[in-house]
Amino acid sequence: MWQDNGLFMPDGTPNALDPAQLRHRALSRWDNEGGATLGGHQAGVIPGGVQSEVPPLSNAELVQLRVRVIALENLVISLLAQSPDRQLDLVREMAAYIFPRPGFTPHPLTIRAAAEMIHLVERAGHFRDIRPS
Repeated sequence: MWQDNGLFMPDGTPNALDPAQLRHRALSRWDNEGGATLGGHQAGVIPGGVQSEVPPLSNAELVQLRVRVIALENLVISLLAQSPDRQLDLVREMAAYIFPRPGFTPHPLTIRAAAEMIHLVERAGHFRDIRPS
């Protein structure tokens, strides 16, 4: 079944939306629910408020997730350190867009995610223009 992801039309041709519209579409799902899906609810939450049965993560799985998140953060920082200023501005714009706007309910995880995006850009700034010796 075809699902509109904003990138392609049902016939497989690229969508004619400009990049700003695509960004808006991608981020609009995060406005109010910290990661809502196209159906308007968070993954793992069935409409009506019932949690789906997801087994708890083991300690080993949690440790592995932490290791992966640390690795991904460092990869993002290294990529941002080599990014043009426009790319860094775009990250800041996206964080500002994600941050709750008037009329939307602030979601703590969304607020923290937006702040973390800015923090990653700032951390990358420490490595900009450093040439290996």
